[in-house]
Amino acid sequence: MPGPVQKILRFGQFTLNPDTANLSGAIGPLPLRPKAFDLLYYLAGHPGRVVSKSELIETVWHNIIVTDNALVQCIRDVRAALDDHGQEILKTVARRGYLFAAPVVEIDTPPAVPRPANRRDEAPPPMPTELTQEIHYARAPDGVRIAWAKVGQGPPLMRAANWLTHLEYDWENPLRASALINLAKNYTLIRYDPRGTGLSDWDVAEFSLDAWVSDFETVVDAAGLKRFPVLAASQGCAVSIAYAVRRPGRVSHLILFGGFALGGNKRSPQERQKRAAMVTLLRMGWGADDPAFRQLFTSVVAPEATKEQADLFNELQRRTTSPECAARYFETVGDFDVRHLLAKVNVPTLVMHLRDDLLNPLEAGRQMAAGIPGARFVTLQGKNHFMLPGEPAAIRFREELELFLRN
Repeated sequence: MPGPVQKILRFGQFTLNPDTANLSGAIGPLPLRPKAFDLLYYLAGHPGRVVSKSELIETVWHNIIVTDNALVQCIRDVRAALDDHGQEILKTVARRGYLFAAPVVEIDTPPAVPRPANRRDEAPPPMPTELTQEIHYARAPDGVRIAWAKVGQGPPLMRAANWLTHLEYDWENPLRASALINLAKNYTLIRYDPRGTGLSDWDVAEFSLDAWVSDFETVVDAAGLKRFPVLAASQGCAVSIAYAVRRPGRVSHLILFGGFALGGNKRSPQERQKRAAMVTLLRMGWGADDPAFRQLFTSVVAPEATKEQADLFNELQRRTTSPECAARYFETVGDFDVRHLLAKVNVPTLVMHLRDDLLNPLEAGRQMAAGIPGARFVTLQGKNHFMLPGEPAAIRFREELELFLRN
């Protein structure tokens, strides 16, 4: 959050709370993505002054390289959240920048409770100075804006998106930063936020397998990739399989982890009922200040997480998407079925799956591998669908990936 002193800011009927990164209006919380909140908080902290684009980018995005499009999209998001007051409060000053035109009242927030010190899982690993993530935007054929990132050096590695991704927060999150750094040290890592999540557009008309394959292809083209390996996890595996079949000759290797060819809604009546109940919970409680609803999903994807790690997963979920997007995403993924495409995959394929994965059962991964000609199947010991830093399964995963890509 910008600024050394964290204060609640009030202007008109709106309140900005830096502790929760929430914008509230007269009728309650208003949807605003984290980076848009940071931008609004900075502008509201400097009312009556024209703030240049370069100052906003340097302050809000820190050391991340972004295009002007990222700033413009955040300005649009802020104005949309402020509804009829957006243009009145946040004014564009031609060729100079932006002006926050409303009077602001500052209110001190209670002092933060210190977090326990000396815990290895609370701080991200040191970021190598040579690794600077570049964030760009591309537009899918249906007009949806897709955020994608490039970092690292070496041959390209395309990371297919799955649920719960956020290009900026993942890079800062100690649960994910170490894995991303390890990949970026050896490869030029390309990854993206799919529609409905992260820095990509949330308010979209279509969630479907075809739409997510289109997002994948949009990023491949924007990054200028010709032939490349693909790393995919969870539902990203189905998307990658569909792309590999649609564009034969573009994919050199497939690494599929924790995935499935048949979505949970179609595996059994019992699983379909359970997922329907989870969708209801998503719509009711995903965005609530109380993380109890999100904790339900954390306990499934990372049952062995410590309290601090679970808190980080809960925060990741809140930042990644809205309650409605989360519900639509979960429903759509549950109806995936790419079994008819498996025999058409014609690239070297490595499939890895955790033996006790609570989200996607081992048998789903085994059946996916069995349908792909020549695929190698590796069972990893563990139950965390999102592997935790340093756990044996994560170490074995990296070893298998490196060996596979050398061949």
